[in-house]
Amino acid sequence: MADEKPASATLETGSEVPAVNRTPVYFFSHGGPTFMYSEKDEDGGDLGAFKMLRKIGKEIVENIRPKAVVVFSAHWQASHDHVEVNTAEITDLIYDFYGFPSFMYKEKYSNVGSDTIAQRVLDQLQSSGINAKGVSRGLDHGVWVPFRIAFPDFQELKVPIIQVSLFGTDNPNQHIALGKALAPLRDENILIIGSGMTVHNLREIRSYLGSVAPYAKKFDDMLARVLSSDVGTVREDAMANLIKTDDAHKSHPTKEHLLPIYIAAGAAYNEKGERLYTNQTSSLAWGQYRFGSIKSD
Repeated sequence: MADEKPASATLETGSEVPAVNRTPVYFFSHGGPTFMYSEKDEDGGDLGAFKMLRKIGKEIVENIRPKAVVVFSAHWQASHDHVEVNTAEITDLIYDFYGFPSFMYKEKYSNVGSDTIAQRVLDQLQSSGINAKGVSRGLDHGVWVPFRIAFPDFQELKVPIIQVSLFGTDNPNQHIALGKALAPLRDENILIIGSGMTVHNLREIRSYLGSVAPYAKKFDDMLARVLSSDVGTVREDAMANLIKTDDAHKSHPTKEHLLPIYIAAGAAYNEKGERLYTNQTSSLAWGQYRFGSIKSD
């Protein structure tokens, strides 16, 4: 991780003096709402992933100091031929999880959006040939749960959060192209984050309690090798092949938790990914990634 520096940030305009020339791109494995309580009770969470997100959050706030954050979550898919961008200035939380203790539905996370930044995202997507529509929506738990860990107090982040949907497809190249379309925003000190899980098979969690599903470790490590070994079209082809493998289908019976890392790889098309942390538990894996470097002034 880079050396940490003190920073100041202002709402909407972001950092007074950008700390980087081009922002890196991150992927968060976000778990469920129980992830927020990993320090107290690791059941349903992962303490190592929790600590890494805290460290990444500090890295972002103190070293990168972005003007805004554009985030893609596994929990928002639009249609096969268009994506949606949240243009709301005031964004409520969406409690899109079920069967958890009642107090988890009372958790709060202060945040703001920005119609100006959202319109910049829409313009960039449309100029790249991607059909995109502005909508008003809250933040789902794929955003606010990991953000509440990485940035426990909104005053630490203090910039607009703009959520963008996935396509409503499993097409890997379509999602890599989505990330590529928004890559120029990185030169404007806008941070791009994908949020999902590197392995996400809820159907078999109970089958592997106290152990690790063989496919979970295998796929998690295969994904890390693909992301860190190559860049550009070579990596895109490898990622397109990877998602078709038997281990990918076992690790992701549905692909929405995997696709955000394809978007992240697209946004950092010519930069290798670094796995900052992972842990395989049961039929899950908690990979946390950074693409690109942190460049100081």
